[in-house]
Amino acid sequence: MSGQNIQSESAYGRELPGEKLETAKMPGHWLLARLGKRVLRPGGLGMTRKMLSALKLTSSDRVVEFAPGLAITAQMTLAAGPASYTAVERDAAAANQVRGRLARSQAKSPCNVITGLAQQTGLPDASASVVYGEAMLSMQSETHKRQIIHEAMRLLTPGGRYGIHELCLTPEDLPADAIETIRADVTAAIHHQAAPLTAKEWEALLKSEGFEVVYRATVRMALLEPARVISDEGFIGAARFLWHVLRDRAARARVLAMKRAFRQHRDHLAAICIVASKPLDTSAQ
Repeated sequence: MSGQNIQSESAYGRELPGEKLETAKMPGHWLLARLGKRVLRPGGLGMTRKMLSALKLTSSDRVVEFAPGLAITAQMTLAAGPASYTAVERDAAAANQVRGRLARSQAKSPCNVITGLAQQTGLPDASASVVYGEAMLSMQSETHKRQIIHEAMRLLTPGGRYGIHELCLTPEDLPADAIETIRADVTAAIHHQAAPLTAKEWEALLKSEGFEVVYRATVRMALLEPARVISDEGFIGAARFLWHVLRDRAARARVLAMKRAFRQHRDHLAAICIVASKPLDTSAQ
């Protein structure tokens, strides 16, 4: 399935999550999707590719993805031909979007989309060799972060890999008051809770749940910067996104507010990718 089809469906096409909400109240990521932006991850496609490369997908892997969004990463995963792919999406409209896109992708791997919570998937223990999620832990409380990571651990077989691609705070010694200001400003701009961690905090969180970190990469957070938009969407996709933004005054105000918040804190916002493994010996857990 081509990126052009994805974009045309995202922009004023089939119903997206939050579609019935007023533009002023819609969560930022779904507003961007409605406007035709298909890549909604903080580090863009480049960071997603790094995560998938570090996960080292093979034809024998059973893959579970938390919060698949617009199924862009899902399609990249399926190109590797895993043994199976399962998406877990809490929003029914988003789950239907993913089902439709996977059906049209003509993937050869068996695919399944579950409407449910990442912290309580209902899938069997040790039923996956790879679990990953992008741009979702950053929007969770510490309790929910831990629950989701714990669920990933439960789903994985010993030696299985868990990948995350999230928003990150920098530097490591950022004062607590600065952290709270950044979180508050980003939350206000995207109309959804934002609770990113520093790189060391992300690693420590994974380790505290029993994971062993095997790979880490960071890149500046430039989701709405022109160069990143063109890199992620292509020239045609970027032009289409800009056209929809220019046509919709209320949406334009929201996008500009998000961009201002990201730029205001650009020295302290980054994207991080971490891949961690479940120990082969889990008897102590």
